[in-house]
Amino acid sequence: MFKLMSLRNIVCQWLDAIEVHDPKRAQLLCKLIPASCPFERDLNLFGHTVFHIPPLCKLNPFYEQVVSLRFKCLCFLADECGEDITIYC
Repeated sequence: MFKLMSLRNIVCQWLDAIEVHDPKRAQLLCKLIPASCPFERDLNLFGHTVFHIPPLCKLNPFYEQVVSLRFKCLCFLADECGEDITIYC
């Protein structure tokens, strides 16, 4: 169990340490990392919501780091490159 937690911490630190300096890489990461959870759904039957599947992304142990990386990329594109980032939202 200890080694698993250690590995998780190493991956979290690695994701946190990624710096963005390349516009192409930042654009790619913004396209690959979704702005909202792709698993959240409403199941409708005859126009009425029958079942709601909640967002499951927060179950991912690296969720915070991945969202932070996407935010870094968006900030880099907007602040450093002057790019319109509304296409990624």
